[in-house]
Amino acid sequence: MSGRGSARRTWTRISAAIAVLVVVGASSACSTRASEWDDSRYEIASGGSDGVYFAYGSALADELSASLDVDMVAEESAGSVDNLLRVSAGDALLGFAQGDAAADAVAGAGAFDDPLPVRAVARLYDEYLHVVVRADSDIDEIGDLTGRTVSLGAENSGVHVIAARALDAATVDITSIGDPQLGLRDSIGALERSEIDGFFWVGGIPTPGIAELALTTPVRLLPIDQTWVNTINARYSDAYRPSDFPVGLYGLDESQPTMAVPNYLVTATGTPDAVVHDVLTGLFGARTRIAQGVPAAALLDRRQAIFTGPVELHPGAVEYYRGQRD
Repeated sequence: MSGRGSARRTWTRISAAIAVLVVVGASSACSTRASEWDDSRYEIASGGSDGVYFAYGSALADELSASLDVDMVAEESAGSVDNLLRVSAGDALLGFAQGDAAADAVAGAGAFDDPLPVRAVARLYDEYLHVVVRADSDIDEIGDLTGRTVSLGAENSGVHVIAARALDAATVDITSIGDPQLGLRDSIGALERSEIDGFFWVGGIPTPGIAELALTTPVRLLPIDQTWVNTINARYSDAYRPSDFPVGLYGLDESQPTMAVPNYLVTATGTPDAVVHDVLTGLFGARTRIAQGVPAAALLDRRQAIFTGPVELHPGAVEYYRGQRD
């Protein structure tokens, strides 16, 4: 009996040791992060909760939290300009930003009094200018917005930047428009209640909030004259390209011309290279999973991700992309 008892005790000790090794091994496998990370709470500046930014940011935060064993969350914001300000101030590790707003940020132009110390991590996908009105509205073109109440986007948003430029190209006096400066969620609610005549939005397609709106309140998208795109590029940063909304999107019976602008994931210039490298490893590794809930994530492509000019790639991003060619 004593021999069997001794054997059992020995086996128990071995089993316990194996269990510890398994736990340690699993923990190590889940956390291969660089030493520059710490126990801080990291934020991704991600726009309003009804937009693609927030859906993408939330999914990315979950993925990075799990793969790097860090505390990362997506935070709501006013949009691109706000995101760039938060990132440059160190209030957010990462942020989403339209290419035009990001170009202004590094140049100290437009909404930015001075150049911001931000760098690009990746070009993610293209965003599309939406000018949304109710389907039963008598507004048929951008010129009809004169004298109307139209949200041109929240203050400190990239939407407001592009809305002002589009109206300028269309020779519409922006001061003639009653602009309540609403974010996407509030714009949707105001249009449903007929408190506004329309709203501008810039986002990936489909934008979740607008897709949900179209299910209960039929909408139309106003056409953007393709010659305006050239005008805007000539007057501002050469960041825009002609594009179209496809038939069926938001219940559209026919395609509508619009313009697109690239979207970047950005970080501060001083972010450690290794942290950026870890972010990109997680971003590309989780692309397929994120795309299941955020279709725009499927557009992420290593070959295109490096084209972020005039915003320079962060050195950690340069190192990552060069490593992918080996």
